[in-house]
Parts: sequence; C-alpha cells; structure tokens
Amino acid sequence: MIIWLTGLARHRFGRVAGQAAGIAVTIALLTSLGTFLAASRAQMTTAAASTVPVDWQVHLAAGADPAAAAATTAGEPGVATVLPVGYATVPGLSTQDNQAARTTGAAVVLGLPPGYRDTFPAQVRTLSGTGAGVLLAQQTAANLHAAPGSTVVIERPGMSPARVAVDGVVDLPHADALFAPASTGTAIGTAAGTAVSGAAAPPDNVLILPADTFHALLDPLADGRVGVQLHVRRDRRLPTDPAAAYTASSGAARHLESRLAGAGQVTDNLAAALDAARTDAAFATVLFLFLAAPAGALAVVLTVTVVAAGAVRRRREQALLRTRGGGTTQILGTAAIEAGLVAVVGAVAGVALAAAIAPVLDGPVVASLWWGAAVVAGAVVAVATVVLPAWRSLRADAVRVGRIAAPSAHRPLWMRLGVDVVALVLAVVVVAATSRGGYQLVLAPEGAPRISVDYWSFTGPALLWLGAALLTWRLAVTALRHGRPVLTRLLRPLAGPLAGTVAAVLRRRQRPIATAMTVLAVATAFAVSTATFNATYRQQAEVDARLTNGADVTVTAGPTTADLRGTLAATAGVRHVETIEHRFAYVGADLQDLYAVDPATVVAGAHLTDGYVTGGTVDSLMRTLAREPDGVLVSAETVLDYQLRPGDRITLRLTGVGTGAGSGQPVAVPFRFVGVVKEFPTAPTDSFLVANRDYVRSAVGVGPSTYLVDTGTAAPRVAAGLRRRLGPDVTVTDIGTARATVGSSLTAVGLRGLTRVELGFALALAAAAAGLVLALGLAERRRTFTIAAALGATRRHLAGFIVGEAAVIVSAGLVFGAAIGFVVSQVLVVVLTGVFDPPPERLAIPWGYLGAVVAVVVGAVVATVAAVLRRTGTPDMSLLRR
Repeated sequence: MIIWLTGLARHRFGRVAGQAAGIAVTIALLTSLGTFLAASRAQMTTAAASTVPVDWQVHLAAGADPAAAAATTAGEPGVATVLPVGYATVPGLSTQDNQAARTTGAAVVLGLPPGYRDTFPAQVRTLSGTGAGVLLAQQTAANLHAAPGSTVVIERPGMSPARVAVDGVVDLPHADALFAPASTGTAIGTAAGTAVSGAAAPPDNVLILPADTFHALLDPLADGRVGVQLHVRRDRRLPTDPAAAYTASSGAARHLESRLAGAGQVTDNLAAALDAARTDAAFATVLFLFLAAPAGALAVVLTVTVVAAGAVRRRREQALLRTRGGGTTQILGTAAIEAGLVAVVGAVAGVALAAAIAPVLDGPVVASLWWGAAVVAGAVVAVATVVLPAWRSLRADAVRVGRIAAPSAHRPLWMRLGVDVVALVLAVVVVAATSRGGYQLVLAPEGAPRISVDYWSFTGPALLWLGAALLTWRLAVTALRHGRPVLTRLLRPLAGPLAGTVAAVLRRRQRPIATAMTVLAVATAFAVSTATFNATYRQQAEVDARLTNGADVTVTAGPTTADLRGTLAATAGVRHVETIEHRFAYVGADLQDLYAVDPATVVAGAHLTDGYVTGGTVDSLMRTLAREPDGVLVSAETVLDYQLRPGDRITLRLTGVGTGAGSGQPVAVPFRFVGVVKEFPTAPTDSFLVANRDYVRSAVGVGPSTYLVDTGTAAPRVAAGLRRRLGPDVTVTDIGTARATVGSSLTAVGLRGLTRVELGFALALAAAAAGLVLALGLAERRRTFTIAAALGATRRHLAGFIVGEAAVIVSAGLVFGAAIGFVVSQVLVVVLTGVFDPPPERLAIPWGYLGAVVAVVVGAVVATVAAVLRRTGTPDMSLLRR
C-alpha cells in the first residue's frame, strides 16, 4: 500500500491533482455559498434593527399610572431605556404678525423628557434653531410662517390660550411610526378612545414641548385629550436569524403586555421591521437554493467526470492486480488510498480557497457548520467516484473489464424511456403551475410566527436542468453516431485529408465525447444563467431605487412653498423637472396615497413605462386622464379588494392641506375608474391612486408638490447644491440614498458578494469543463497517439486528431450551453417573480461577462491542446511496453 501511495504521488500526480481540484472547487463553492447565506441573514437582522427609531411604544390606557407602568417595563429582560412621552390633541395653533394671523387645524402636541433626543436620535432632525426647547415640525412652521423666535398660540378648550416662543424647526423622519395607532385603533392625534378606521396619516401640525412645559400647560385639559406613551429602547441582543429575532422580540412584547394587565398595549416597531427582514431572509434562502444547488451539482458532476476520465486506465490496473494475485481487500485498499489522497488534498485546497474568498462576501460571519458539511461532501464525492467504481468492477470479470471494447450499440435505459423529454415536459408544467396569477413563492402573513416557502417550485428548475443535460447528451451521441459525413466536411479545414478518420474516431468515442460536451454545456449554461439573472437583479434594484426616490433627485415642498419649478430647471446639471402633488384619499375606510399629475408630461418626466400599468399602454392611459379629467388610475390591489370594473364611479374623500380649500375635514370628490396602475414613483405601498392634477386642484386646492428632477449621473452634486440653496424648508433626496435604503433589504442583500463568488466560480467551472476534462481525456489516450506515431503518423496528423476533437467539443458545448442558459434564466425570473419589485419587463444580458466566458473557455482549450501537442511530439515508447 505504501508503494502504491508513493507511485500515485510520483507517477499519477497530474491525475490526482485534477481530481483533487474538482473536490477543492466543490468544497470552496459550497462553503462560500453557505457563508453568504449565514452572512446575509445576520446582515438583514442588523440592517432591519438599525432602521427602527423606537423599539417599543407602550400606549398607556386612560387612568393608568405612568410611573408604575414605566417601572414594570424597565424590569423586563432586554429593556435598556424607558422614557415617558406626553401627547395631547388641541383644536389648533396660531401665529400673529404685522401682516396677518395664521391658524392651523387640529394639532398634536408632544412632551419630550430630558435625554429623549440622545436616546432616540433618529426621531427628530433639527432644521433650524437650537434644536432644544419648543420645536415646530417643518410642515407646521410652513403653515404658520413661523421661525425660531416666533410666538405660537396653543388653543386649550375650556382654558385660556397658551403662548410659547419657538426655539427651532425640526423634521420628523419617522412620523408614521411616531404617530402609529395602538392595536385598539386609538391613534396619537385623536381623543383617547376614538377608533381609527384603516390607516391613519400622520398629523400635519405638530408642536414639541419639553416635558415640564407640556405637563404644566396641557395636563389640565379634559375630554381625554392628554395621554402618555412609553418609548422603549431594548439592548438588541438578538439571534442572527431574522425569523428567530422576530419571534424573540414579539414574544417579549406580549410578555410585557401580560405583566401590564390591561394598563398598556405595545406597538412593537422592532418586530415589525424584523417581520419584513425574515421574509427577505426566506427569499435569500430561496435564492441560495436556486443559484447554489446547480453550482454544487455542477462541481460534483465535474469531479465525477474528471475521475471517470481515468476509468479505463484504473480498470486495466485493477485487472492486472487480479492476474498477479491481488485480492479484493488489496484492490479496494488501493482505491481507498487514492480516494483518501484525493479527499485530503482537495479538502486542504478547498478550505484554503474558501478562506481566500471569504473577504469578498458581505459580512464577516464564520459559518463553521458549512465548512464541516462541505468537507464531508468532498470526502463523500471522492469515495463515490473512486472506491465505488472499483467495487463494482470487482463484481465482473476483471480481465474482461480490462480489455478495450467497442462502444455499446445499446442505448442507455434512460434514453429508451425518454427521461429527458419527460423531465422537460414536467418542467414546463411545474413552472406554469408555480407562476400562475397570485402565486407566492414565499408566504409570510403579517404577524404570523412562521413563514411558508413553497419548495415544490424548486422542482421546475431542477427538472429543467436534468432534462436539458440529458437532452444535450442524447443530441450529441445521435449527431456523432449518424453525422459522420457532416463532421467530415466540418473537420476538413482542421484535419485535412484525415478528416474522415477523425470523424470515425469521434464516432467510436461518441460517449466520452458526448459527456465532455454535456459537462461543458452545463458549465456554460450555469455561467450564462447566473450572469443573466444577476444582471437582471441589479437592473431591477436600480428600477426599485428609482421608484422609491422617484427620480435622480426628488425635492418635496409644502403647500405654502412657492413654485420651485423654475428654480430647479435653471440649476446646473438639471435636464428636466416634473411636478406631482402627493396627498391622501379615503377609498371607503382605507386611507391611500393619491398622486395628482399632469397627464401631458408625466410619462416622459417620471420615466413611466408600460410595465407600470395594466390594460393598455401608459401613453394611452395618460391620454384618457387628459381627455376625462375625473378619471382615476387605481392600484391592482385596490381593484381586487373593492371589485372595481372599468367605468365604475368612485367617490373618494380627499384630505385638504395647508391653507387651501378643503383643509380640515376630507372632501368627497367623484371619480371614474379608467385603468389599473401597478407602480408609480415615490409610492410607498402597493395601494395608491393616480389622478389628473387640475381636477384635484379644482376640488381641494393646491397640495404639497414633489419635483422629480432628472440629472443623469450628476445626482449627488445637484442634490448637495439644492440642499444648500433651498434651505431646510424643503426635503431633497437623491437616488443614492434610495439605493442604500433598498440595499438594506433583499434587493441588495447584497447579491454583490454572491455575484462575485458565483460568477468567479462559473468562470472556473467553465474553464475546468473545457480544459481539464479535455486534458485528462487526451492524456488517457497518450498510448493511442504513441502507437499512431510509431506507425508513421506525423505531428500534423496528430494535431488533426487533437484539434478536431477539441473543436467539436467546444463549439457544441458553447452553443448548447448558451441555449440552456438563456432558457434557465427566463425560468428563474418567472419563478422568482416575488424577488423583483417590480418584475422585469425583459432580461438584462451581460454581454461583457458572456464574452469573458467564451474567451476563458477557448483559452483553456487552446492551452490544453498546445500542451498535449507538445507531449505527443516526442513519442514515449515506454507506453507500448505497459
């Protein structure tokens, strides 16, 4: 056994290294992809928690003791800080100057305790003034024309008005969460006990007071206008998995509610963020399985093919051992030694390669479980590809197995049964079933403790890969068996007068050559499908970012701000400015966003595409809005919820804003349903409306304007300049900020790390499939080439054999691989529609990367052919004596 091991190291080093390389790639690939999955989950948990300004908001019931409730809350495990926040609703705020008196509608007054802004820094952002003391929200300051130093009068029912001096103007970035209703439906901004139907928009008018001032001025108010809420920050020692973190946070919140015994209810903002993150984590797992499973399978197949290249040589050696008295134990022992050597070398190289790749992945998570599992998988592959074939060969006549036999005329059983065709037909059926309307690959009901993943959907792509690979093998064998005349003509430029002989050799070796073609085709298909899917993913991430922000730069102003269109259009770097008005409308009891647009310019100005609408083109629907001013486009979700049909009359209650008509109570405005819209720039949810701006203005006055600014690549510079120029009264965001926001969820979980690793491995696997498999196959035939040289074959004759075989394998493999890759890419996009928001209208083709794949494959083949030609140039006569 020692002699055998020494012989392997000295005389079979190249073959052992090739087999070990396959094991190493398998281990490194599985480890890297598993590390990505673990890292992405931890990254999602961290990113989701970092966006939460206040972990818990405890709504205290009327009559509850705030001090006792705060003590109970502070005693809960994991609670770091508890601060009481007072809130009150007042009829209005007003200011008076030399020109006019200005009054708002109903307003909310908050009382913040000392240290609140240090504990929850994301809640309040200072725009002007000191940032401490009496603060006005930006919209309220605009409504009242107030600034630091102004005096604001607070109306107090049953009491004399109170006057306070404004110290600063602030923005409330998380107003939706700050004024979110409790589970009972009581919202901040309404009297205690008042139910809120559907969603509630944040109040337009907000005044913030120090806690002492708040209690002194507003505690005497009656009618349940004053309440207290506890804002809680937890220590956030959470599990790394978002689903486990969600369960931990929501369970702790329910535990607190049980201890409060009706004195308060918890709004768990942390669990709400983790609820979305766990859905993203489920999609990350789906992506891992869809993209990593073919990669792992391909690495294993490549390893098996590399090992199988020496099967004839290995059987001949085992037959020779049998004739010299070798027993079963000794023969299996030699195979086990080779498998062990391959496994050890491959494991060491694979772990080293994975460690080198680790910094490329997003997140420094050490997935030790994946490292161990990958090493075990590599050892299993080594045993399965070396030891098991040796054991099977012992069951047959070793001497007979050692002879070189002609290729069998019998087709494999799977070809006779048509497994490839059946697999493809089933793949079509499964994909059609799993992509039907309303299908959800990941089902995550809000608040449900578990997420359901439909693993049945994996069957379609798996059958597609299997059927495509088997069909490629069938077509290759059929072409080699019956296409000798065609092959002869195609090979004549390479092999000259020996073209017929080369074609005959290819026909004789049809099965190993078909195997090489199939492995190369599958490797190429994996590279094509992975690159195309990732390019489409990045394309949709950019579309998502643009939809989130609205444009390259988006400027949001209040209703009393002067029209900024001229100012923005005159700014250097600005190519176009589109104005839309954002307000709220009630559809029944459901509060939704409404966007009032100019139908004549919004298509080009907002970069709307036909994929954003249903039932027509975006141009035709906007022409309808221009022709029928009372028309309205309704989101698909609302159409389904309210069973709407084209032409139906809808009465929407629109909220007035600022000082225009309609301020105060919602105004009923009639509309006619004319079309369905799926996406719209800046729309925060899937339920929204799009209407004619002139018609909306005639009903409820001018609303807050949002300017979509097209700047091309100059967005950061233009945004920075506009912030300096326009000051704190408007909000300026750029698409880079939107990319970062989108990137905290799945759409940029950063497929960056996964993309770099997968595309790198795809190149390596394609090169190995083209070069390594071909090299080992040709190396096993050195004895044949030596015999040909001894019989008078020239170097040119040998080159014709080698180059002709390589050309057939590479050309067929690349063509089949490209076809399979694009089909698989389309299927992945169809099945994984839920990953994309919005779904892509077409695939993004990464031509540069695909060109690199072709160049790498051709380069590997050229290098292999050149190396083999050098070795066959001088015949090794010792091969004839073995």
